[in-house]
Amino acid sequence: MFRLILILLLTALLGGVMPAFAIEIPTISLGLTNATNPTEVATAVQVLLVLTVLSVAPAILLMTTSFVRIVLVLSFIRQALATQQMPPNQVIIGLSLFLTFFVMSPVFSTMHQQGIKPYLAGELAIETALERTLVPLREFMFSQTREKDLALLIDIAGDEQPASAEEVATTTLIPAFMLSELNRAFQIGFMIYVPFLVIDMVVASVLMSMGMMMLPPPMISLPFKLLLFVLVDGWGLVVGSLVKSFA
Repeated sequence: MFRLILILLLTALLGGVMPAFAIEIPTISLGLTNATNPTEVATAVQVLLVLTVLSVAPAILLMTTSFVRIVLVLSFIRQALATQQMPPNQVIIGLSLFLTFFVMSPVFSTMHQQGIKPYLAGELAIETALERTLVPLREFMFSQTREKDLALLIDIAGDEQPASAEEVATTTLIPAFMLSELNRAFQIGFMIYVPFLVIDMVVASVLMSMGMMMLPPPMISLPFKLLLFVLVDGWGLVVGSLVKSFA
C-alpha cells in the first residue's frame, strides 16, 4: 500500500512539473519534393547509388578480391587440425578481411587515384570515372584468372574469342576469376591436409597395434597436430604463402 501511494504521488508531481520543463525532441522525416535545379537531382542520384553500392558491398568483396581464396584456405586449416570451432568463425572471417585489405591495398589505391579522386574533384564524368576505376581491378582479376576458366565462361556465354583483354566483358571475367580462386584454394587445401593425414594414420596404426581400438584416434592425434603446427610456425607459413601467391 505504501509503494502504491508513493507511485501515485510521484505521478502527480511529475505530471505537474513536466509540462513546465518540456523538452523538444527532433524527429526525422523522409519525403519527395520537386527539385529546383539539376544539381539537386544529381545529388539525389549519387546518394541512391552510394546506398546501392553499400548494400551489395559484401558480394563485391567476395567476387572481385582475394577474399575467397584466403577464407577457404583458413577454413581448410581448421578442418585439417580437427579443432572443431577453434578458431571461431569470427576470427577466420576477420583475419580474412584484413588480409584481403592488405593484399588489395595497391589495387584500391590505384582505383582511388585513377577514378574516384578525379570524380570527387569534379574533373571526370561518372561514366569515365567508373571505367577508369574498373581498370586496376580488372588487371588484378586477369592476373589471377586461368585461361582455361576464362575460355570456359566465354564458350558458355556464346561470345566470340576476344582479341584482347579489353574485349572481355566484366560479367564474364568475374565468374572466371571466382572459379580460378576456388581451384587454387582447394589445391592449397590438399597440401595442408597431407601432413595432418599422415599424423592421423600413424596414430591410428599405433593404437590398433596396441589393441586400443576403442580409443578415438582423433583425440590422441590432436595434440600432436597442434604441436607440429606450432613448431613449424604454421600460421606464419600459411599467411606468408597466401599473400605471396597473389604476387
